[in-house]
Amino acid sequence: MDFHLLNELGMRPFFQQQLSLDELENCTLGRVVAHHKSEVAVLDGTESARFNLPQNFEQVCVGDWVLISGERLVRTLERQSLFQRKAAGTAQERQLIAANVDSVFIVSSLNEDFSLNRIERYLVLAKEAGVEPVVVLTKKDTHDDPESEKDRVQQLDPLLEVHCINALAQDEVLVLKEHCRKGRTVAFLGSSGVGKSTLVNSLVGEQTMQTAAIRETDGKGRHTTTHRALKRIPGGGLLMDTPGMRELQLSDVKEGIQLTFAEIEAIAANCRFGDCQHEKEPGCAVLKAVDNDEISPRRLDNYKKLRREEAHNSATLAQRRAKDRAFTKMVNSVQEQSRNAKKFK
Repeated sequence: MDFHLLNELGMRPFFQQQLSLDELENCTLGRVVAHHKSEVAVLDGTESARFNLPQNFEQVCVGDWVLISGERLVRTLERQSLFQRKAAGTAQERQLIAANVDSVFIVSSLNEDFSLNRIERYLVLAKEAGVEPVVVLTKKDTHDDPESEKDRVQQLDPLLEVHCINALAQDEVLVLKEHCRKGRTVAFLGSSGVGKSTLVNSLVGEQTMQTAAIRETDGKGRHTTTHRALKRIPGGGLLMDTPGMRELQLSDVKEGIQLTFAEIEAIAANCRFGDCQHEKEPGCAVLKAVDNDEISPRRLDNYKKLRREEAHNSATLAQRRAKDRAFTKMVNSVQEQSRNAKKFK
């Protein structure tokens, strides 16, 4: 294995330590750079090759490191970070979004679709994954007072990195290149039409992603990215673009919520009741903080909403897993009884 080339793709000691001597000698490593239904494109440092996903192979997503033997995928290495969500619609399953990401650009445009609540959702995902979040407010040229919106986002967390840019202006995009150094992976999250693809094109330096105009009626965008893919930045790291996500339902992100709303969590520790829901309970320190303008009503409402959503989705997923385990156990039992019956015939 040429680890010099693999290092440019984001190889770290964390991944190398997972390999046995036999695997080092007889297998190759590659990074998943695209995922199309039942097959993946894998880059080994010099060449990209497509592999069919074997039946019952573990779930794979863009950014994963995979071990290859000949023309066969052997296994996926343990991930250093992972973005995931509850799958859209009614299916109670998780959808993997991106793996082994160093920084995530949370992109929001300064038009009618701008939403602090949505930005907080993405921050919860980033905090849960342990990935550095960077908020990028695009379409600066379309807003009368973009700095005021930047200040509103900054108030979510004084330590949060926030940039207000015009994605078509190369000099303004340069501020983001620090996160795109060689060997580093940056992911993009945001709704359709916020300018993710335009930003990718500006960072890569060429028209690699199709772009489309937003709808004039409501400022919402059309999907221009149809699949997740890793793209190299000339002389730099890797960019991961993802399809616009309007339905971003959270599950198993309790720590992410706690970190994103750390000031509310800290104040909640002083509530009279340990299970305080911050509704109308006597001695609620959080409601007192709202009355004293220490916490905005909007932020508290979104905190409670995300906690309820996370609890509901996580419980539903746990129930689904329990049912699946029970069904598997029943099938194995029936098969065992059938084998025993044949022995005594």
